[in-house]
Amino acid sequence: MSEAKETVFGQILDGNIPCHRVYEDEHVLAFLDVNPLSVGHTLVIPKERRAHLHELSDESAAALGRVLPRLCRAVVRATGISAYNVLQNNGRQASQVVMHVHFHIIPKTGQAGLGIGWPAGKLEASTAAELVASMRRALEEEP
Repeated sequence: MSEAKETVFGQILDGNIPCHRVYEDEHVLAFLDVNPLSVGHTLVIPKERRAHLHELSDESAAALGRVLPRLCRAVVRATGISAYNVLQNNGRQASQVVMHVHFHIIPKTGQAGLGIGWPAGKLEASTAAELVASMRRALEEEP
């Protein structure tokens, strides 16, 4: 695993760029997005500096998993919304702009928030069988 290159989130973690902190613990920092898609748009980052989710340690991943539901509840209560998206992108082709793992909690209110197109395909049984076998082998090889 390689450490993420210096990013704006690294600068925030180092205290060089201020942010509107919502939550912080030993492993996680959450703050308001300065370019929000809607009111309450919150970013959640691990303090471990990795570009992609699959590069995170189990400890950092678990810390994110523990805090995300709590932060979603806080966004719901603070904004009064009932719908929101949790978004996490990996790699430039997947629309990741900042190469530091981060989750967006994006409240959906009317037209504000995230708009998603979903051009669904069809999963063929033979393709599914091959993918499942390959994924299971990969899981068995995990340290």
